[in-house]
Amino acid sequence: MEFSKVQTSKRAARVERSAERYMDQLVRSADRIKSRAGLEGRKARYDDVQYEFVGGEGEKIRKRHYDKSLRHLWKAQKEAPFLSFEDCSKAERDLFGMALRNLTEEEQAARKRIAMPEYKALLDREYTRREKQAIVNILSAIGHGEAYAWLVSAELLGEVDSTGARAALTMQVFEEAKHFVVLRELLRAFDVPIPRQSAWEYLFLEGVYKADGLEKFFGMNVAVEGVALSLFGMLSQLPGLEVLRLFHLDESRHTALPSSYFDEFPMTSWEKHNPASRWRRLKMILPALMLVIHLEEDLAEIGVDAFEFGGSVLWKVTFLAQRSGFYMLLPRSVLLPLLNEAFNGYCRLTREGHRRQAFMEADSTVGRRERAVEAAVFGLA
Repeated sequence: MEFSKVQTSKRAARVERSAERYMDQLVRSADRIKSRAGLEGRKARYDDVQYEFVGGEGEKIRKRHYDKSLRHLWKAQKEAPFLSFEDCSKAERDLFGMALRNLTEEEQAARKRIAMPEYKALLDREYTRREKQAIVNILSAIGHGEAYAWLVSAELLGEVDSTGARAALTMQVFEEAKHFVVLRELLRAFDVPIPRQSAWEYLFLEGVYKADGLEKFFGMNVAVEGVALSLFGMLSQLPGLEVLRLFHLDESRHTALPSSYFDEFPMTSWEKHNPASRWRRLKMILPALMLVIHLEEDLAEIGVDAFEFGGSVLWKVTFLAQRSGFYMLLPRSVLLPLLNEAFNGYCRLTREGHRRQAFMEADSTVGRRERAVEAAVFGLA
């Protein structure tokens, strides 16, 4: 795979890495001290260094229950066709005479490729070791995010009203579990180290997990899923990563859930507009801005400008927030131009000959199918 590398500042990258290491030690130490003092420290029982939840892999349980549940998942459309459910794909309807399957043929093929030596050979053929490490560094950011998505969506189950909303959140919990275990297996196939969470991810995701009530909807289904949608849409065209198209499709449904829910159960004007909530929402996404800088070198390695990617994410996240009624301290029309100037200011300091760019107008999603999915999500022509 030939990438058109993006030029970045090595000095700026060294400064960011040093700042990140210092911040990581600071926030983790502070949370350990809070926990020992009986205060709320780190909430997630998740070991990001080992890329596992506390307690280890539990592969025996996973194979006996999670994998078996997928094989035997029943569909209401087949078992009770007189009801209104339409939860079967054409492939599933065709395969019912053989065996019940949860995964589509495309998913099955992707999982087989992951497990085969030929898949690792494909990765070695298509990417240098540095490129493989860059891809793993980028995807692990959302890999750790999937762990938190699993935790947060499970908590949100207790916050929503109606059978339909609980059914939708139950499926999101199920899909986040699938995303976490499948993406982890995918990343391990690259045979390069999987990094811990950066300090910026840690602050971002812990902030989402600790949010109150339906504010978790903003943090998870708008902010985190907005980042995930953009990452999967950007990388799904790369050799060996075609399965990310299916992740992208799941995330598109997750980002639409708050809007659907609030159509049925609207937030009050106070919930939308009160200054404390608007500030908390803005504060929740601020660490994600540093994550853009943290990933700059890795994104550049695969031919992506980190600030074009960041602009694309921010356009989508602020759109989803405004559509759902999750207003932030600054309106979208003010916030995006300010962030665009901040991105350009950083680039002027670190990139020789930088010319001003409209980063917030960039779209990092590639691929006809992925763009069609996002056009539906964002109401674009």
